[in-house]
Amino acid sequence: MNPGTKSSGKSLLGVGALGVLACAACCIGPILAFLGGIGGLSAVGALWVPALAAVTVLAAGAAAWVWHRRRRAAACTTAPGPVDLGLPTPLPADGHARLPR
Repeated sequence: MNPGTKSSGKSLLGVGALGVLACAACCIGPILAFLGGIGGLSAVGALWVPALAAVTVLAAGAAAWVWHRRRRAAACTTAPGPVDLGLPTPLPADGHARLPR
């Protein structure tokens, strides 16, 4: 730049304003799409709140019923086969102890 020429501050301000407008035009589309999506989802959620509350109550009731049935069924079952209590076994009828092989 020549020291003898004067640069106008107005032209620099105009270039800055043009840059701001270009940036705003570029970025406003995705911002509006994002905000519109959030607004649409919140509107759908507001309409479905009663239905979702009913589904939640039904699911909690079903889970409680299944849990109750499983506990009741587990209390009525026995262990399959003989249970080893860790006690010594009695001697056979002939009186001789046999060692395991």
